[in-house]
Amino acid sequence: MDEMLDATGAALCCAAAIRLGGAMRVLAARAEVPDHYDLVVAGVDNIVASLEGKDLDESVLGKAFGENWDLDVRYPAELSGGAFFRRWTQLVFVTIVLTRPRQQQLVAVQGLDSALEAAAAWPSDVSVDSFIRLADYELACQRDAEKRLRKGSLPALWKLAEEQSGQYRRAAELFVG
Repeated sequence: MDEMLDATGAALCCAAAIRLGGAMRVLAARAEVPDHYDLVVAGVDNIVASLEGKDLDESVLGKAFGENWDLDVRYPAELSGGAFFRRWTQLVFVTIVLTRPRQQQLVAVQGLDSALEAAAAWPSDVSVDSFIRLADYELACQRDAEKRLRKGSLPALWKLAEEQSGQYRRAAELFVG
């Protein structure tokens, strides 16, 4: 893979992690693991910064990788939403691995597939824009993210992802009650 393709894939995976992170923050708070979640998000934020030209902080990334590795196990089995939670951690795993030089065994599409699978596993119907299923919304978000990245810049992609994360957060807040 060439470096541009790697950066594009990593950017789209970061955007998906940010987007779905809106719901994850709510679910992590309900599961009483927000500190662990915050360390994982710090790693995603570090990747975002590196895509914008800053140095990748290996310490932050290492902590994020370690927390992400166990995060899905910390989610209580009796709480619904566990499948969404697990798929998000898979998305983050792929995103982190994409930062490693010469990691050919994983590609960005695997992370984006995990994001789509997470949305498909959402335990209830939602009303997001004109969508009833979160998976349909996620697919539209992925298409929008690709278009935004092609037409705009990374800051435009991050802004879109943050806006879309609000929809995920609201869906999770309604679900959790």
